[in-house]
Amino acid sequence: MLRPTKILVPTDFSDYSDKAFIQALDIAKRYNAKVFLFHVIPKEVNRCVQDVCLDDAVVTDLENQMMARAQEDLQAQLAKFPQAKEVPVITDVGKGTPYDAILKEAEDKGIDLIVIASLGRSGIARFLIGSVARNVLKGAQCPVLLTK
Repeated sequence: MLRPTKILVPTDFSDYSDKAFIQALDIAKRYNAKVFLFHVIPKEVNRCVQDVCLDDAVVTDLENQMMARAQEDLQAQLAKFPQAKEVPVITDVGKGTPYDAILKEAEDKGIDLIVIASLGRSGIARFLIGSVARNVLKGAQCPVLLTK
């Protein structure tokens, strides 16, 4: 039987991600596990639009702002759920393609359960499972719990 000790919850701050986070908190409380709340920002900011390009310093500043904002959003998501105070929750922000960054985070942290929303912020109705969740499910080396 699975007894997780480290649970990864990727979030895009959608209602779907909130539900996955609640599920992970419940599991973590039951098994005295740690929860890793993780958000991914794009690897690179688009530098050029048509004939206008941004300076490297401006791009670096934008990326730093995105990282800081993501950390603030993670803290806000934590604050929404009082049960998050009952288990250890570690927040982190990664950069890159979401599913690649999630799989790398799982490997780096020795995660033994990933709890991920089956749909994300886009919530595209024509897909049963979102592309990020599908790719995480395919590539994960540990069990993955999809939530709705």
